Amino acid sequence: MTAQPSAPAHVPVVIIGAGPVGVTAALLLARRGVRSVVLERHRDVYPLPRAVAMDDEVRRILQAAGVADAFAALARPGRGLRLLDSRHRRIAEFRRSPEGHHGFPETSMFDQPQLERALRAALDARPESELIGGAEVTAVAQKSAATVRVAYRDDDGDHVLNADAVLGCDGAGSLTRDAIGARWEDLRFEERWTVIDVTTKAPVRCWEGVDQVCDPQRPATFMRVGEDRYRWEFRLPDGQGADLDHERLRALVAPWTDLADAADLKVLRQAQYTFRAAVADHWSRGRIFLLGDAAHLTPPFVGQGLCTGLRDASNLTWKLARVLRQGADERLLDTYERERKPHARHVIRLAVATGWAMTGGQDRAAALRRTAVSALCRIPGVTTLAGRNMTRALPVGPLVHRSRLGGTPCPQPWVDADGARTRFDAVLGDSFAVVTATPSTPTLRALAEGIGAPLVDAQAIRDDGTVAAWLRRGRAEAVLLRPDRVVLDAVPAGGADFPGRAVWAPLLCTTRPAEPVQRSSAP
Repeated sequence: MTAQPSAPAHVPVVIIGAGPVGVTAALLLARRGVRSVVLERHRDVYPLPRAVAMDDEVRRILQAAGVADAFAALARPGRGLRLLDSRHRRIAEFRRSPEGHHGFPETSMFDQPQLERALRAALDARPESELIGGAEVTAVAQKSAATVRVAYRDDDGDHVLNADAVLGCDGAGSLTRDAIGARWEDLRFEERWTVIDVTTKAPVRCWEGVDQVCDPQRPATFMRVGEDRYRWEFRLPDGQGADLDHERLRALVAPWTDLADAADLKVLRQAQYTFRAAVADHWSRGRIFLLGDAAHLTPPFVGQGLCTGLRDASNLTWKLARVLRQGADERLLDTYERERKPHARHVIRLAVATGWAMTGGQDRAAALRRTAVSALCRIPGVTTLAGRNMTRALPVGPLVHRSRLGGTPCPQPWVDADGARTRFDAVLGDSFAVVTATPSTPTLRALAEGIGAPLVDAQAIRDDGTVAAWLRRGRAEAVLLRPDRVVLDAVPAGGADFPGRAVWAPLLCTTRPAEPVQRSSAP
């Protein structure tokens, strides 16, 4: 008899791409007890630097993924952004706080390969996840309502996996995006830039933040990334190549340092990029989802490319875990694109506006834009507002009831809990939580028990008053926090119940309890 081919192996989630977004998604799923296989065509971390900045909200996501301490060891706080004119005179300065709303520096500078190694080390400690390197995905197809088939090839031949869901974290050239028939929506920005990462022992004039040179002839960006690592980005005129010899590079960086001796400089990377702005017209089909650069492309001017992808992972993974492990309503997954796409579009448009208004663009209105930016930044309070984080309230919908705090993340101060000093998220736990502004009442205790959420009294957590003050500003007696720390609903002052319960309760209702999750030693 002819041997019958073996049935494809089954795994709850297949993640395509082991960059920071894919591995973070795997870690977040693992911490909720969901097994995954991560398929990556490269065998090791891509060794050259790319993303170099992260905001405090995204550091909180890394905390949830279990790599807060590892990232803290390789990051350095950034002081903010300065706008300079063509003669390097300061137009405006946007300061960033050393501790933001989420409990971390509002800007952190880092080396992406180091971040990726930290993420992979944490993934190695999770029994729920497996990373397969050297695996080229060749096909992704929805086979039934709850089954996605993934084919891939490695040195051992061709393989097939059946998954309950697939996360396409496979970048701008995403095969997953093609598999669901998604197309780019062009947001009308395209420029060629050269990016140069160097190490040098030569003295460099910098202020521990980002310089944005608003020069229509040669717009540029400069930042210090590490102890002796620096990045310059220069826009390329039409027809000009990206390759720079030592003398040409020396001339470009002269406002910051004198590289008279070639031995003082080591170029880690010099690459030409076409900065684009685009959003995929849809982010999912069935149980196949797009995350990160597979779903959106943004120019780097506000440092939100990687951050936007990590927000995608944070938003989707808790919903997917609740559906797969506890049998929650499938419509829960429909809220992913509905919540994330407007924020991604907002960030991209902000980056595009920054690119045109701050670097001047290439048209006759460039001088007018620079003059307007300079005048605007002299208005008291404008630079403070502009320097705040990229958090934007999620739109009202099934998982965000309209209120003053609805769709916004709660703060994360340091608190004293059981005699130890810890961050607020450690008190909240990994799932839903009800936070009250006053000592708990029987009604609030019943509300929390009814949705299986711990009840946290803001008056009893022994912080610096941050949480209680936040609730007062929001005129809330209590709030229901989602696992991603976003306010789902709020009991108004004097109220007795969450007003949106009839809308969100059916989506969150589960058919089976979640089994205990094995905790690793990762922080």
